[in-house]
Amino acid sequence: MRSFVSNISTYSKIYNPNFIIIPQNGQDLAILSDSNIAIDYISKIDAQAREDMYYGYNKDDETTPTDISNEWEKQLDIIKSYNKTILTIDYCSSSIKMDDAYSKNNTKGYNSFSADQRNLNNIPTHTINNENSLDILSIKDAKNFLYLINGENFTTKRALIDAIKNTNYDAIVMDLNQNEEIFSASEINELKVKKNGASRLVICYMSIGEAEDYRYYWQNKWKINKPEWLGKSNPDWKGNYKVCYWNNDWQNIIYGNDNSYLKKIIDANFDGVYLDIIDAFEYYEENN
Repeated sequence: MRSFVSNISTYSKIYNPNFIIIPQNGQDLAILSDSNIAIDYISKIDAQAREDMYYGYNKDDETTPTDISNEWEKQLDIIKSYNKTILTIDYCSSSIKMDDAYSKNNTKGYNSFSADQRNLNNIPTHTINNENSLDILSIKDAKNFLYLINGENFTTKRALIDAIKNTNYDAIVMDLNQNEEIFSASEINELKVKKNGASRLVICYMSIGEAEDYRYYWQNKWKINKPEWLGKSNPDWKGNYKVCYWNNDWQNIIYGNDNSYLKKIIDANFDGVYLDIIDAFEYYEENN
């Protein structure tokens, strides 16, 4: 997985040297042992994201066990010491708990988002954390972000675009598609301006540790005649399937050619990519 992420980074920066690489979860990839850090890997990423940081590990709106949070803090702080931004997501819906999550993350110097819906399908009405009128030119500049990758509550691309444009989030993490339509570069450029007129970043979500049967690359025949890299379905997320992420055929879907997922993201003029299911290696370690 380290090589996979590193190669994605190298490929993307051919087209845009400032393209942002953010893996979500699996932060222990950066730490080989207590005294050995994967410096080459860390050099290929711009930030590290972590879900359930203080809320949501066992259940939404429930505090993550302290021993878990403490262990993650140690790992994330090592990555942060290499001048990398830490993004965190807490799944909590009550205003008091959302504020508490923001407070804890602010104390640690993490850029956080309190999501009141696990399926990330809305813009919370809660006050934006650390709202500002600054121009955001890099992920280090961002003081807050919106994580909105499920557009089911928006009937059209235009409805989603207009809703996001009406916010002052410093960075947006969103999907490449809305209702199976890929966003154009001009549409993404619209989103790069906050409501207050300052600039912001727009980052595209991309799962690299699972295949999704609602993506452009999916072939219906795979459900009958599976390619060798396609694994079991994920019982927690309909339409998602485990993949042998190290397989060349799967990696060719993700990056390295003009029809790849990553190239479509680059062509749509996103500022970076938010890589999910990084921790797929844990599944294979446990099931081999």
